[in-house]
Amino acid sequence: MGEIGQLEDEAMKRKQRLAAIKRKVQGGNEGGPDKKATDENELPKPIFRSYKPITEELSDNVLPKAEPADVGEAVKGELENTSAVVMEELDFMNLAPRKPDWDLKRDIAKKLEKLEKRTSRAIGEIIRDRLKIDDLADAVNVGASHAAAAGDDD
Repeated sequence: MGEIGQLEDEAMKRKQRLAAIKRKVQGGNEGGPDKKATDENELPKPIFRSYKPITEELSDNVLPKAEPADVGEAVKGELENTSAVVMEELDFMNLAPRKPDWDLKRDIAKKLEKLEKRTSRAIGEIIRDRLKIDDLADAVNVGASHAAAAGDDD
């Protein structure tokens, strides 16, 4: 409840400040009550931008047509200045689109690591089993042939 009273007080102070500023501005523009009377009698003059008045009295208030300025040289200068800067700041690696399956590869990466570990363990066990059963020389030949076959597949 105290906040509402505080907000009302601040609003009143703000209104008083605005009223003081308004009085100050009006006091600076007015020369006195005589000027106010002349302002009421004198109407503002119309300014015609697109209207072509028929009477000669009003034709004095027509704004002259604005001529478009030639900005060709200014644009060329800006283009020359910006072209060198833009080429230095661009990093094309960030602009290149990603492959459509990048999210699938990201999600499967952990699973593939586990599978690679299991595969290397399984290959090691197979080699150990062959070493136990067969002669060492036969196992080396089989392992070499298996490695050559795997190298051809890649």
